[in-house]
Amino acid sequence: METGLRALGLALWGAVLLQSSLAGRLDLLLRADFHPLVWGSGVLLLGLALLDLGLTLHGRRARSGRPLAGERRRQLVWLLAAGAALAVLALPPNPSFANLAANRPSEQLEEPELNFVLPPAERSLTDWVRLLRSQPDPALHDGDPVRISGFVLPQPGDRPQLSRLLVRCCLADATPVGLAVRWPPGRQPRADQWLELQGVMAVERHGDQLRNVVIPRRITPIRRPARPLEP
Repeated sequence: METGLRALGLALWGAVLLQSSLAGRLDLLLRADFHPLVWGSGVLLLGLALLDLGLTLHGRRARSGRPLAGERRRQLVWLLAAGAALAVLALPPNPSFANLAANRPSEQLEEPELNFVLPPAERSLTDWVRLLRSQPDPALHDGDPVRISGFVLPQPGDRPQLSRLLVRCCLADATPVGLAVRWPPGRQPRADQWLELQGVMAVERHGDQLRNVVIPRRITPIRRPARPLEP
């Protein structure tokens, strides 16, 4: 009984990893550089499950001689593992980037040195964030055309930003970056909504400081990108 549950648990978790890879859900959780590690682990778990089952069917597994109570505890552990795997297969994760970003400090971001600068209309949201942090004079970019996409991130005491998540490995180390947006009157985007903005960069006073702000002239709802995480 214990061997069958162990093989089932290994096989189901291997299926979870492989199904996540095939369905594209890894792009929501992990940088593409690490995807081979996940599906490789899935193949390994399936292989271990088959090996475990094969050894049992051929009667080559030695009896441990442990007490019945210990066997029951191990059976319960493997049964819970199999149940958890079934739950993940039935209800796959669908993370809210806005909720995650709201609980992650943006100060953790380490800016890489800028070797070149793209033309304004070709810069992504993260390109703009890095450029503005390396050149803090807001007037340098006043009037530049902007075409960016990202998710709406509410800001306490301020208008919602358009944001992205930067990751080194996975969502666990995600760092939010965003740009201030002067939304049109009466337009209040909802948190986690993905938008593409086309407009211009402007300068506004925020508290005691000047900052750059995007003035959108066209706002287009879009689907969440297949690979929403950025390095």
